[in-house]
Amino acid sequence: MALSTRIALGILLSWLVLSAFSPFVLSDPDEIDLARILVEPSTAALMGRDDLGRSVATRITAGAGVSFAIALAVVACACLIGTGVGLYSGWKGGVIDLLIARVMDVFLAFPGILLAIALAGILGPGIGNVVIALTVVGWVGFARLARAQTLSVKHRDHVSIAVALGTSPPRIVMCHVLPLITAPIIVEITFGLAGVIVAEAGLSFLGLGIQPPTASWGSMIRDGTRYMLVAPHLVIMPGFALMSVVVALSLIGDRLRDHWQIDRS
Repeated sequence: MALSTRIALGILLSWLVLSAFSPFVLSDPDEIDLARILVEPSTAALMGRDDLGRSVATRITAGAGVSFAIALAVVACACLIGTGVGLYSGWKGGVIDLLIARVMDVFLAFPGILLAIALAGILGPGIGNVVIALTVVGWVGFARLARAQTLSVKHRDHVSIAVALGTSPPRIVMCHVLPLITAPIIVEITFGLAGVIVAEAGLSFLGLGIQPPTASWGSMIRDGTRYMLVAPHLVIMPGFALMSVVVALSLIGDRLRDHWQIDRS
């Protein structure tokens, strides 16, 4: 395993552990201390304090838990819906495949983040609505991938033999097609997680995502922009946290993709 991949895994696991155990070992992220407003990073406050005297480190850690929870929920829903639609479309073919492909083209005609902003604006802010909006945007990528992979493997010899033996189509798809397309879907999941985390931060930055006082990296960056000249750590710290997670997921996804391509060759 390459050094960069090990570092990426270490960063990602560190954030996962911190977000999982922070509610039990860290103080309340919403605890206000007006005597320590905009305190700079120091040994007493590793990442400083915000405009209400709240610990930036604690809020970043709490925000990590929110980001991971939303990312996992969105990617799980998008993967199940998209993979199911793609498998069905690729296997059935014909008019059904053409109609589903045109529906996917309609979704892809709109920039994903703009569609998510529009949906979040219609549904309103909140964790549940963010998950719905990002799922509606995210399923198309999984559907296109599953459809393309299904079209490439449905005519392989072992699938044709299963059809000739009278095996039911659902069993063929689940036992002979799905296992062959799992690897690229796993790669898509890693990139999907990174994309959802960025999208959630963007929606929260615009005020359409997680609402105060719940900690969110996007809303923390938005609030910190008002104090860039006097307290730049309010933007730098959550921005660095967001960057580290997204870069780590991207590196892991690249490594998995390279490994899958090597296995196929």
